[in-house]
Amino acid sequence: MKIGISTACLCKNYETEDAFGLIKGLGAETCEVYLRTFYEYRPEFAKKYAERLSGAEVNSIHVAPDNFEPQLFYSKRRERGDGFYWLDQILRSAQLLGAKNYTFHGFARKGGEIEKSDDWARYICEIYDFCARYGIKLCLENVRGCLYNRPSVFKRLKERCSGLSAVFDIKQARKSGYPYQMYLKDMCGAISHVHISDADENGNTCLPSFGKYDFKEIFKQLKGEGFDGAVLIETANFSDIADLKRSVEFLKETADKV
Repeated sequence: MKIGISTACLCKNYETEDAFGLIKGLGAETCEVYLRTFYEYRPEFAKKYAERLSGAEVNSIHVAPDNFEPQLFYSKRRERGDGFYWLDQILRSAQLLGAKNYTFHGFARKGGEIEKSDDWARYICEIYDFCARYGIKLCLENVRGCLYNRPSVFKRLKERCSGLSAVFDIKQARKSGYPYQMYLKDMCGAISHVHISDADENGNTCLPSFGKYDFKEIFKQLKGEGFDGAVLIETANFSDIADLKRSVEFLKETADKV
C-alpha cells in the first residue's frame, strides 16, 4: 500500500497548486488532487500546477461533484452534453498530471427515490467508456446521499459495467449507517484507492491515529479483499499541519506491519 494525502485536507488554508510541495514534505508517497472550481478543471490551469508537482505522484483526480456530475445522468442530450464537456476538461487535466483514476460521486440521491438500476447502469457504462478513451479509470466512491449510498449498489452496476472500479471511503461508510465491511465485500477485487480518516468517541471525524479505529485490522481486511493500492488521508479536521505528518507516519508504520 502507498500512503498519501488528498489536497482536500489542505483546502482551508492553501490553494490547490500550493499543496504539492507541502504534501511531499509531509512524507506522502502519493496524492489525490481535489479540484474545487470550474476554473481549476481546465487543462490550462493543470499545465500551470503540473510544474509545481515537486516530484509528487498523483494517484487520482477528485472534483466538487455537484458542479456537473449529475448532468451526466440527465435524460436530455443537451444537458448531458454540458456534463461531458466538463468531464473532457477534467480528464485532459488528469492526463497532464499523470493521474490514472477519477474519483466519482455521480449525483445526489433524493429521499425515497425509486431505484433505476438499468438507467443508471446505462449511463455509468457511457461515462466509463468516455473516461477510458483518455486512459483514466472511472472509480465510483461510496458516499451517503449519492449514487453509491449503500452496499450492493456497486455490485449491481459492475454487473453491467465490468471495468468499473470503486473508491472505499470509511467516513462515508460510517455516515451511511452500514458496517464498512459490507462495502468492502461489495467492492471485492475492484477497489482502486481508499479515502481514510478516523473517528473519535463522539463520532467526529479526525485524522488517523487521533481516534478509535483499529487501522491494523482495517488494512488486513483491505488486503483480504485484494487491495494493495493508494490509501489517501481525506479530512480537513485538524488544526496543526504536524498532526497530518504524524498520521502519514502512523499509517506507513501500520501498513508495514500488515
